[in-house]
Amino acid sequence: MKNISVIGAGTMGNGIAQVFAQSGFNVILIDISADALTKALANIEKNADRLVAKGTITEEIKKNTLANITTQTDTAIGVKNADLVVEAATENIDLKLKIFQVMDEHAPVNCILATNTSSISITKIASVTKRADKVIGMHFMNPVPVMKLVEVIRGYATSDEVCAQIMEMSKTLGKIPTEVNDYPGFIANRILMPMINEAIYSLYEGVAGVSEIDTVMKLGMAHPMGPLQLADFIGLDVCLSILDVLYKGFGNPKYAPCPLLVNMVTAGYKGVKTGEGFYKYEVGNKELIVSKMFTK
Repeated sequence: MKNISVIGAGTMGNGIAQVFAQSGFNVILIDISADALTKALANIEKNADRLVAKGTITEEIKKNTLANITTQTDTAIGVKNADLVVEAATENIDLKLKIFQVMDEHAPVNCILATNTSSISITKIASVTKRADKVIGMHFMNPVPVMKLVEVIRGYATSDEVCAQIMEMSKTLGKIPTEVNDYPGFIANRILMPMINEAIYSLYEGVAGVSEIDTVMKLGMAHPMGPLQLADFIGLDVCLSILDVLYKGFGNPKYAPCPLLVNMVTAGYKGVKTGEGFYKYEVGNKELIVSKMFTK
């Protein structure tokens, strides 16, 4: 596999495009918004500059990385020569199913179709294609250029050969792949989201404040980031979506999203992406910084 198409130019999509391009693959980054693609390329260059400054990559690798990426607003054209397509669009099942139908129709017959979904059933996504054996989950962690894990999720019909190819591909990217089976939330979010939800319930019930909850988990459990700040960085809407998948998938009330989380998302407080979640954020020195604690 040499030609990689990545669908979705958001935070995850541009990170995925960067790691493939940095490893020498030809990458087409696809998004219906030309503006989103322009912003994505700027983010990739900025992220590469950080890696150069840290000595992680050389200036030459950075230049080659940027040269390896082209953009496209038409999905059908963008996937027509792909060996692997990685879908990284919004975590919405209807949108993903539509994208996979287009991918299946226009990508080469031997092309593997992967999704970066954090919770949606791989088997369900594969069911709208004519190549269920070649559909697989490739769940990268954020920030993609830094985090080592790739959760590789097998759908019910995913072939052993395709799974092995994606496991090896992940290693080529300098990642550590972990194979899991297709059940709601897979492993990463089946464990992470109930913890975040419980932290939100603790705040909702007045057990402790935002700073106190995050401090306990950082200093007591050696987490690099507290669960409420992490929820802000993931996106509270994404957390709610994943919890809904877990709740509906298992029918177990322990996965029911906290009413506070539901209210915050409904009101438009989605974390870093909107400038306010459990913390308020403002732009300073071109980086998002915590400026005020959640007080509602």
